Amino acid sequence: MLAAAFTMDSLSIAILLGLLALTCLFLILSSKGKGRLPPGPRPLPFLGNLLQLRSQDMLASLTKLSKEYGSVYTVHLGPRRVVVLSGYQAVKEALVDQGEDFSGRGDYPVFFNFTKGNGIAFSNGDRWKVLRRFSVQILRNFGMGKRSIEERILEEGSFLLAELKKTEGKPFDPTFVLSRSVSNIICSVIFGSRFDYDDERLLTIIRLISDNFQIMSGPWGELYNIFPSLLDWVPGPHRRLFQNYGCMKDLIARSVRDHQDSLDPSSPRDFIDCFLNKMAQEKQDPHSHFHMDTLLMTTHNLLFGGTETVGTTLRHAFLVLMKYPKVQARVQEEIDRVVGRARLPALDDRAAMPYTDAVIHEVQRFADVIPMNLPHRVTRDTAFRGFLIPKGTDIITLLNTVHYDPSHYLTPQEFNPEHFLDANQSFKKNPAFMPFSAGRRLCLGESLARMELFLYLTAILQSFSLQPLGAPEHIDLTPLSSGLGNLPRPFQLCLRMR
Repeated sequence: MLAAAFTMDSLSIAILLGLLALTCLFLILSSKGKGRLPPGPRPLPFLGNLLQLRSQDMLASLTKLSKEYGSVYTVHLGPRRVVVLSGYQAVKEALVDQGEDFSGRGDYPVFFNFTKGNGIAFSNGDRWKVLRRFSVQILRNFGMGKRSIEERILEEGSFLLAELKKTEGKPFDPTFVLSRSVSNIICSVIFGSRFDYDDERLLTIIRLISDNFQIMSGPWGELYNIFPSLLDWVPGPHRRLFQNYGCMKDLIARSVRDHQDSLDPSSPRDFIDCFLNKMAQEKQDPHSHFHMDTLLMTTHNLLFGGTETVGTTLRHAFLVLMKYPKVQARVQEEIDRVVGRARLPALDDRAAMPYTDAVIHEVQRFADVIPMNLPHRVTRDTAFRGFLIPKGTDIITLLNTVHYDPSHYLTPQEFNPEHFLDANQSFKKNPAFMPFSAGRRLCLGESLARMELFLYLTAILQSFSLQPLGAPEHIDLTPLSSGLGNLPRPFQLCLRMR
C-alpha cells in the first residue's frame, strides 16, 4: 500500500514538474526574438492573455488595458503576439511619422484565409504596392474624387429618394435600401453599370457582405481571428463566412467571364476591363501580380469596403439626427439657405455649409465604424518610443482611442458638432480624425466615401425629416456589437416629407 502511494505521489510530482518545465520553456521561447517589446500582461501558454480579454467585447478589453499599460503595450491574442497602440499621438507617430515601417498588413484570418494575400487590402510587400498604385490610378480614371463620380452619386441619390418616398411616412428599417444605393456606386465603377434595386446580383452582394460584416463584428469573428485552426473544426456562425466568400467569388467570376467575352482592349469600360488588360500585358511575366485570383480578391475587397462602411455610417447618422432633433433642424436650415429646394445639393455647396460638414465629421468620429482599424505589421525591426519591435510583429491601432482622445476633443463621450467648428462657426479640421485609417494604408476609397456621405445625407434631409418611433431621448446610440465594425442597433423610423 505504501509503495502504491509512493508511486502515485512520484507520478503526480513528475507530472507537475513536467508542466512547470513546459511553462518555463514556453516563456523562454516566447521571449526570444522580442527585441525590447513594450510591457504588457504576462501571457499563459496557448491562451495568451485571453483571461484578461473578453471575446464578446475585445475593443473594450484592449482599451482598458491601455489605461493600465500605457499608449504602447504588448498583448497575446492566443498564441499570437501583437503590439497595441492607443491614443492619437502614438497612432500618428506610427502610421504617419513612421509610415513605411508600419505599412505591412497584419494577420486577420477572417479575411486572409479567403484572400490568401491576393487582394489589395490584405496583400503585403511588392504585391500590395503594385496593386494599390494600379487601383488608385484606375479608380481616378473612372472619376474617383472628380465631378464625373459626383454625377453618378447624384443620379443614384435620385433613385434612393424615389425609393424613400414609397415608404409614404410609414415605419421602415432603412438598412436594406441604403445598402442597395451605396453599393451601386462602387458597382458602377467595378462592373461598368449600376443595378436595378431588384437585380438578383445586387441583392446577393448586399446579403453576403452584410452577413459577413455582422459575423466579423461579433464574438465568433473575434474568436476565429485568435484560434482559426481550432475554429475550422467547431460549428458556429463563423462557418458561414467562408460559404459567403465562396458565393461572392462565384458571382464576381461570372461577371469577369462576361467581361472577357465582350472585352475591347482599346476601350475599357470599368475596373475589371482595365485589370484584364493588365493581365494580358503581363501574361509572359512570371513575377506579375496580375492574375485571376488577384482580380477576384481585389474586386471583393473594393465591393466590401465600398458597400458596408458608408451604409453603416449613414445608419448611425440617422440615429444621431433623430436623437438630437435640434441638430437635424439646424442642418436642414443650412441646406435650405445654401441650396434651397429647386436642386439637389452638390459638392460645391460643402464649403458654404460648415455646420453640416461638422455634423457629418462628428457622426464619423462618434460612430467610429471601424474602431480597431485593420491590423498593421512592421516591415522591419522598428525602433519606436524606446522599444524595438521585431520585423513581422502585428500592430493593432485603437482608432476609438484616437476619436475619443480628450486632448483633442472637449467632450469625447458626447455627440458634439462643435468639435469641428471654430469660434466663428467655420469648419475646422481636427488632426485626431482617422475614420479611414492614416498613412500608407489609408483607405483608397476615402474620397468616394466622403462624397457619398455628404451628398446622400444632404439630399435626404433636403426632402425628409427623420422621425423616431418613440421619444428621442430613448434612442440608444451604443453599438450592438464592436468587432471589425461598430454595428448600430436595429431600428425603424418614419420619413416626413418637408
